Amino acid sequence: MTWFTAERESTAVVAADRAAIWAILTDPDVLARLTPLLERIEASGDHWVWHLKTIEVLSERLVPTFTEKMTFDEGSRIEFTHDPPAGSSERAGVEGRYDLVDVDGGTQVSIRLEISVDLPLPKMTSPAVTTAMKAVIASMGNGFAKRLNAELGV
Repeated sequence: MTWFTAERESTAVVAADRAAIWAILTDPDVLARLTPLLERIEASGDHWVWHLKTIEVLSERLVPTFTEKMTFDEGSRIEFTHDPPAGSSERAGVEGRYDLVDVDGGTQVSIRLEISVDLPLPKMTSPAVTTAMKAVIASMGNGFAKRLNAELGV
């Protein structure tokens, strides 16, 4: 097994009130409905278990489930770090954060993600796996942005 990691950062201005965006980003059910490939989120206090649909990376089919410790700075920042329960072994995890800032015309939404997966592939496949991971992450991000705007009516 080999761990592979892909990162993504993006920033956009959403023509909506920061409180409306915050409400979506902190509601596990709405967030799951708006995020492509996300099946559901089980929230229990500051720990959220993310269940994704099947994702294909090269010849591997993944059905990632991972536990994130969520930290909320009311209305402005959400940080998440991979924090599986003691004794468990999760083959995927995410580190990252959302930042929300009021700007002319709406809210600047910035996201930084570092996604890691453990796959039964040799380390030499890293360039291909990372490229495939980045494509999946970009697709999920683009789909989420479209659904977020539709949800907000912008």
